[in-house]
Parts: sequence; C-alpha cells; structure tokens
Amino acid sequence: MAMQVILTQDVDNLGKAGELVTVKPGYGRNYLVPRGLAVSATVRNKNRLEHEKALIERRVSKERATATELAAKINIMTLQFERNTGEDEKLFGSVTSRDIQEQLKRAGVDIDHRWIQLEQSVKALGKYEVPVRLAAGVIAQLKFWVVGKDK
Repeated sequence: MAMQVILTQDVDNLGKAGELVTVKPGYGRNYLVPRGLAVSATVRNKNRLEHEKALIERRVSKERATATELAAKINIMTLQFERNTGEDEKLFGSVTSRDIQEQLKRAGVDIDHRWIQLEQSVKALGKYEVPVRLAAGVIAQLKFWVVGKDK
C-alpha cells in the first residue's frame, strides 16, 4: 500500500516543496501531515497545488534568501569556547551543538541546535569547522576554537 502526498515544505531525502510524492501510509498520516510538511493528494488538493506552486516557490525563494544571508553571517564568524583542561590537554566536559547554539544566539544568530551537524561533542583543544544546515538546502561552515582556560 502506498499513499500520495503533496509536500508543503522541503523534506530531506524525500523531495522539494510542491512535489507530489508516494510514501508509506503511516509515514504520511503520522508524520508528514500532522507536522504540516505535506497534505494528502486528493483531487481538490492537486488542483489547489497548481495554484499554490507559485506561492510555495515565492516562500521557498524568500527562505533561501534569508538562509543565504544567515549563512554569510555564519561563514565569517569564528567562535571561541574556553574550557578547563586536564592532562594531555583533555577537556573537562565538552563542547556540544547546544553550546554552539547558545553562543551563536549571543552573537545575534538564532538557530535550532539540530541544524548544527556536529557528529559528536568536541572533547579536545583545537580549531574545528562544522557544517550548519539551514533552510532551503543552504549549508554554512562555522569555525570555532576550543581553548584552555587560564588557571
């Protein structure tokens, strides 16, 4: 059994906003539709899709423009995290995506911590670069240093 839905927003590994896609019924009914990511593909919705494609395109291009602007801000930033260190310059604690989010927020960039593609928390001193996945498929590169605190 399969279900056809019309995406109202870009969904990773599925499609772009405005596309008609086939998904498993449970995924469409329990995840996509309740979160507003898609609507069921009825005849009425298909007709409305034609009308809304232009609106969706405008919204997506506006999101892309905003995301590109945000990416430009993030790309020129270099954050610094001070942490206490022990032997062999190992950190007490770590730097997580939430830490990065908080510091970005203080710098005037308010994003969701899940957009920061940090594979695992940072537990050593050094310079790091992490991708930040913004709206509309825009990806920024955030640079940050982890330095030892003066004792």
